[in-house]
Amino acid sequence: MNVEKVVSRSNKSNLNEDVCNINKKRLLSTIDTSAGCGTLPNGGLCRLALSEEDQKIRDLFKEWMKESHLDVRIDDVGNMYGRRPGKNPDALPVVIGSHLDTQRIGGKYDGILGVMGALEVVRTLNDYDIETERPVEIVNFTNEEGARFLPSMLGSGVAANVIPTEEILKIKDKDQIRFVDELEKIGYKGSARNRLHEMYCYLELHIEQGPVLETNDQSIGAVTGIQGISVLEVCVKGRTSHAGTTPMENRKDAMRTAGKMIQDIYQSAESVPGLLITIGQIQALPNVTNSVAEQVIFSIDIRHPDDAMRMMFTHELKEKLSTKALIDQVDIHMKDLMDVKAEKFSEDIVSEIQRAADKFGYRSMKLISGAGHDAKYMNQLAPSGMIFIPSIGGVSHCEEEFSTDEDIAKGVQVLLELVLRFANHKEELKR
Repeated sequence: MNVEKVVSRSNKSNLNEDVCNINKKRLLSTIDTSAGCGTLPNGGLCRLALSEEDQKIRDLFKEWMKESHLDVRIDDVGNMYGRRPGKNPDALPVVIGSHLDTQRIGGKYDGILGVMGALEVVRTLNDYDIETERPVEIVNFTNEEGARFLPSMLGSGVAANVIPTEEILKIKDKDQIRFVDELEKIGYKGSARNRLHEMYCYLELHIEQGPVLETNDQSIGAVTGIQGISVLEVCVKGRTSHAGTTPMENRKDAMRTAGKMIQDIYQSAESVPGLLITIGQIQALPNVTNSVAEQVIFSIDIRHPDDAMRMMFTHELKEKLSTKALIDQVDIHMKDLMDVKAEKFSEDIVSEIQRAADKFGYRSMKLISGAGHDAKYMNQLAPSGMIFIPSIGGVSHCEEEFSTDEDIAKGVQVLLELVLRFANHKEELKR
């Protein structure tokens, strides 16, 4: 793919494009400032969507965007956009960003790196007085994590018209507080006309949240796509009875059956290469030490890069669980909570990520994302891509989440390079 050079600079800088470097100190300072909103005792973050902490970082981000001379707008689900005009006002924009909300006990890089990295890209373009052909937009998507409101990736899902507008009114948190009411409360309910409707491409910088890059001693990951996800809720119903007076053979113990099911689920998954299974949530009733469990509810998270393989496994698993319940003479109810198809990113963008990494001498590799990201839904609107940097120890969604300053700077430098290329590119990108 032939990529044009930067179209123009002011007289302030006649530097060659090759020396257009981010300000590492400023970038890290911005991330540290972000970490002051919702700080946990061990250095992590709790910044649930539409909370006071979320409002605080949103206010800061809006101020930073205005200081960078961006045209700021807010849409009807609180997605925040900052637009930097291009030479051609009719050209579709290059969009870069991620999210600022976190898990209840989260780290300070997940999502945040993508937003603050995007801000640093714009600041650097301003530093060098670079005028791109296309507009460049940065974005903070609302409620990517889904830690407070379901579904996750809500803001990007609405922007991509995957989540219907009428569904927004039904969304409540565990305390039955409505999403729309909290959006109004923190002052970030904008207009539907401000949504992102069209773009040239979408680029998202993110920590890997896994061990692959670190294990392979790579600095940059060129993400080829996102695995498909199925989430089931399984409810096993037996009969409660006294723990000391009911013989084992007379029990309808929902916990015992659920335990056997969970063991079978993990064993079944071992026979399918590339399949990932997680039982992440479990609840029992009456949940006391001296009563046989009457009901057990647990979740099953199923992920695989091949949708056909994932769907076949899910179907077979449901049949196995139903058979197990029949043998143990208990009732079972299964509910599909999520069915998200696998996503393949633009080959052009994947190639350009690796070319950009090569330019700076950064070691890179292709890999697939096991987690869902806003880029998944943005890929419905236009060719999209993701840049990963290493997560030390492969951990995320916890206070121990960490990426080195050096890797952070490398990731943002690659993001800047891609923006310089794509914001001046006229040819259509391949999906």
